[in-house]
Amino acid sequence: MRVGLVRTVGAATALYGVAVTAWPDLLAKPSGLADRSGSVAPATRTSLRPLAWRDAASGLAMVVAPEGPALRTATLVRIAADFGDAALLGLTLPDRSRRIKAVAVSVGWGALSMVGLLGRGGQR
Repeated sequence: MRVGLVRTVGAATALYGVAVTAWPDLLAKPSGLADRSGSVAPATRTSLRPLAWRDAASGLAMVVAPEGPALRTATLVRIAADFGDAALLGLTLPDRSRRIKAVAVSVGWGALSMVGLLGRGGQR
């Protein structure tokens, strides 16, 4: 496992999750969940906050989990969340171009976590 990479991905994920929890528009607008004027409905903000909090929690787990089974499990949870996001957003976002971008971002983060999980070496 490349622990340094896993922890870096975890920290970035946790920070993004906290930011989106506070400001759901950071996720809603690029995902095409805003109306034509750029406004995000209160119900959409409410729905995105638990998703963002999940990201914050799973990212934090990657940062603080002790090396070994706990860190592997935290990383697998993150990978499952990213690939799950890719599948669900790919099936449900209304705008095709935004859907493709959202899937690419989700798969990219999941793949980065996989590289960290499966990689060998002394990176710490």
